[in-house]
Amino acid sequence: MVAKPHRYALVSLVCSAIVASACARVTGCFQPIPFVPTPIEVVDRMLEFGGASSRDIVYDIGSGDGRVVIRAATKYGARGVGIETNGALVEIAREQAKRAGVAHLVEFRHEDALMADLSAATLITLYMLPSFNRKLRPVLERQLKQRTRVVAHDYPIEGWEPARWEVMPIVDTRPEVVQHKHILYLYEWNGSKASS
Repeated sequence: MVAKPHRYALVSLVCSAIVASACARVTGCFQPIPFVPTPIEVVDRMLEFGGASSRDIVYDIGSGDGRVVIRAATKYGARGVGIETNGALVEIAREQAKRAGVAHLVEFRHEDALMADLSAATLITLYMLPSFNRKLRPVLERQLKQRTRVVAHDYPIEGWEPARWEVMPIVDTRPEVVQHKHILYLYEWNGSKASS
């Protein structure tokens, strides 16, 4: 399904009703922020939706406990980098990668995504609020290589036209979030803009 600009803007407004903790991650500074992990079935679909493969270098912005890049490594053999401002979560992610036997494929960096070097990525995943996505957009536009894919969970990147988007049939009923269906947006960078 291809989203019309006004249509996915409306979807974004609906998603914005979800409490901030639903995707509480990096806000551009090193502060303690609640972490609500992405359900593993959504992680799997994000990677599938983005066309993950063993040839990819997957960067997850606001990587939390590392589940996205660890899953990309275990399921697809992809290399991965997690960017996370919470140092305790970075340590947890590193330990999880060791336990999963993929520490040689992935790394986790304790840093601000707005200051990070993302240029090696071929696939980027993120679950951030619209305000962060607006700040991240120029960083991506400066650094992404042609044909890099970006999968955004629940919140689109304002000003970019998704190649595809979908509403997952899974309803999130966890008590720490407002009940909602997960929405995924796939963008493909063509060197000057995100193309549809």
